[in-house]
Amino acid sequence: MTVSLIYAVVLGYLCGSIPFGLILTRAAGLGDIRTIGSGNIGATNVLRTGNRWVALATLILDAAKAAVPVLIARYYWGENAAMLAGIAAFAGHCFPVWLNFKGGKGVAVSIGSLLALSWPVGLIFCAVWLLIAVARKFSSLAALTASATSPIFAYVIVNEWLAGAAAIMALLLFYQHRENIARLIQGTEPRIGSEKKAS
Repeated sequence: MTVSLIYAVVLGYLCGSIPFGLILTRAAGLGDIRTIGSGNIGATNVLRTGNRWVALATLILDAAKAAVPVLIARYYWGENAAMLAGIAAFAGHCFPVWLNFKGGKGVAVSIGSLLALSWPVGLIFCAVWLLIAVARKFSSLAALTASATSPIFAYVIVNEWLAGAAAIMALLLFYQHRENIARLIQGTEPRIGSEKKAS
C-alpha cells in the first residue's frame, strides 16, 4: 500500500469515527444516546429521543462524514484512494476508537460513501431502501436489501472495483445488523413507527 492510500484510510477512519449522534443528542440536552433504545449512535436510534430534527441532522452529518473524505481522497490521490477512504469511513463509524469500538450500523455512512463514489449507485441505494421501508415497514430489512443489491448496481454502472468496495461495506453492514437479522427471522423485529425500543 502506498503512502497516499494510507493517508486515505487514516482520513476516512478519523472522519467516520466522529460520533455525531452522541455529540448532537448531548448538545440538545437529550442525554447520552448510548443509554436510549438500542444504545446505537446512529440516526435511527437518535429518532427514539423524539427529536426528529436532531435525528435528521445526525443522518446528514453521518452521510457527510463519509462523503467528505471520499471527495478529498479522490481529489488528491485518485479513485482507488477514494474507495479506500469510503470503506475506512464506514469502519470508523461502526468501530470508533473513541467509543471503545462500539458505533453505529452504517446505513447513513453507506449512503454518503456511495453518493460520493458514484451518485447513481448512491441514489439507487436510497431508492431501494425507501421501497422496502414503505412496502415492508422494517428499517433494518430496507437497509439490508439496499446494501446487498448495491454491489450489483455498482458493477453494472461503474466497475468491479466499486462493486468490491460496496460488497465490503455490505458485509460490514450485515455484521452490524446481526441482531436485527435474528429478530427478522424470529418475527420479533419492530416495524417502523413501533414504540418498541430495539434496533
